[in-house]
Amino acid sequence: MNFYSDVIFPWGIEWMMSGSPFSDYRKEVLKDISGEVLEIGFGTGLNLAYYPETVTKLTVIDPNQGMNRYAKKRIKSSVIPVENKVLGGENLPMKDNSFDAVVSTWTLCSIPQIEQALSEIHRVLKPGGSFYFIEHGLSDEPNIQRWQNRLTPLQKIIADGCHLNRHMKQLIQTQFNQVQIEEFYASNIPKIAGYMYQGIAIKKI
Repeated sequence: MNFYSDVIFPWGIEWMMSGSPFSDYRKEVLKDISGEVLEIGFGTGLNLAYYPETVTKLTVIDPNQGMNRYAKKRIKSSVIPVENKVLGGENLPMKDNSFDAVVSTWTLCSIPQIEQALSEIHRVLKPGGSFYFIEHGLSDEPNIQRWQNRLTPLQKIIADGCHLNRHMKQLIQTQFNQVQIEEFYASNIPKIAGYMYQGIAIKKI
């Protein structure tokens, strides 16, 4: 067991990401979701409280056992049926065209093989299904970008593989050609870590 990754980091995520503005963004991203849903990077389960009753089944994955210890408590009290798997997003065991929606919130930054994970997200979505996301990544300001590039090696150590400098729009558009996306700085978060990409990508019918 990696003590930092499995114990300290999950505690930090639970403490840092449970309040505002993250809770507001979670509500916005999840409000229109329905059907059978896959969430990658479930973490400590903070999204669970914001899924609407229109979700009929939720499958959640995360590779971190420490996160899973927190998540299990939330799953136990969920009114939505939840299937919980400890695994990463790069090699999903689910069949093609399995889900009405896939969700990712502040997860793509830390997946080692992000292109492969996005390919898997696209594969398991049903035709016409939607990928709902909010991610932080590369700013549109050159000065901020320079600091993001400088600090990403340190960030990867501190934040369990997190990159500050991934261009999320470009990455998502490599798999999806129908993408609605909003880019903005989150309130009360330093610009280096607070440039957000929020949107929906739809799989072709």
